[in-house]
Parts: sequence; C-alpha cells; structure tokens
Amino acid sequence: MASPVEQFKLKPLVPIEIGGVDLSFTNSALFMTAAVVLAGVFLTHSMRGRHLVPNRWQSMAELSYEFIANMVREQVGSDGRPYFPFIFALFMFILFGNLLGMVPYAYTFTSQIIVTFAMAMAVFIGVTLVAIIRHGVHFLTFFFPSGAPIYMAPLLIPIEILSYLSRPISLSVRLFANMMAGHTMMKVFGGFVAALGIFGVAPMAVLVALTGFEILVAVLQAYVFTILTCIYLRDALHLHH
Repeated sequence: MASPVEQFKLKPLVPIEIGGVDLSFTNSALFMTAAVVLAGVFLTHSMRGRHLVPNRWQSMAELSYEFIANMVREQVGSDGRPYFPFIFALFMFILFGNLLGMVPYAYTFTSQIIVTFAMAMAVFIGVTLVAIIRHGVHFLTFFFPSGAPIYMAPLLIPIEILSYLSRPISLSVRLFANMMAGHTMMKVFGGFVAALGIFGVAPMAVLVALTGFEILVAVLQAYVFTILTCIYLRDALHLHH
C-alpha cells in the first residue's frame, strides 16, 4: 500500500532544465493551470447568456461575485474597490484548486507549502507596498499602537514587527496544513477500506463523512485566506491610527 503522503509528491511531466535550474512542468503546475482554466470557463460560460432571470450557473457566478464584493466592502471599505479583481481572482484560484483536489487521482497543489507561501508572500509584499505608497514614512507608526505610553516602545515595536513579519507564514501554513492533513486522513481511511474488504463498512462510513467535511474545508479555507487578505489590506490602507 502506498504511503499516505505519496499523493503530495511532485512529479515532473515535462522535464525542463535551463542553466542547471530545474524548471520542469510538474503535476502541481498542471493542476494549477487546470484551476485557472476551469475558473475562467466557469465565469465566462455562466455569464455568456446574461439572462434577466439567471439560470443555475449564472446564479452561482453572481453569488461568488457578490460574496467577495461584499467581503471587500465590509472589511476594507470603498477604498478596497480597486483591489477587488485581485482578491476575487485569488479566491477563485484557491477555491478551484481545493475542490479540484477532491477529484480522485487529482493533485492538490494547495497542499504544497511552496505554493501557499508564494501566494502569501505576494499578498504580504503587495499590501506592504500599498501601505508605503499611501502613507510614506507614516506607515512606521503601524508598529507602535496609538495611545500606548512611549516608554513601552522598546517592548511593543519588536513585538509588532515580529507579528507583522509572521503574517505570510501563518497565512500559508494555515491553508497548507489543513489541506494536507485532510487528504492524508482520507488516504489512511481509504487504505483501511481496501485492506478490510467487506469488513470495511465502518472505515467506509468515516471516509464518506470525511469527504463531505473536506469539501466544506476546501471552501472554508479559500474564504479564510481571502478574508485575511482583506484584513491585511484594510490595515495597509487605514493603519488603525
């Protein structure tokens, strides 16, 4: 029986090496491409008819749009409107990646820490640049809470800086760990079902319940990643001072 973590192994599909650097097109890259294509097809196909009374697909697309639009409006305010396309694209990419990973024999690229960390770093660098461009040197006041006594500065400033720098780590690990743990458990219980045969009724029941739970987690983790991005953007735009 294959190891439960075997499913997370990167496999080169098209070997490419340039200057001693491995740039192979892997199974992870394939499913990232598939997630982008499927999200694009879903949105364009759903809105092609532009029915006055939306059909099922158009309703799903409009609900997704309104859901993220309301999230940006509530968390960031009107200043967050220019950043809506990026946040919406980020949500759809993670959502489709997570759900695509639920298909048998598919690869869950959001279970790779390098993928989730790259997305988290893109968010972190982006919101930091937004804060610096918008506030200039005043951005540094973010690391010293307003109203705090000045003598607390040597203690509070390092804590605030460390907390700020840990954002991409916590953001990436949360998504990576949840997806990896869930798929590992599914593989373990699937192994029990295969090994026990007709006596594997109990593990099968757990596996079915776990599958439903993992679909919920897939949607929830896309939501969590996106709402934290909105919160970080709100901090960058308003500094809370």
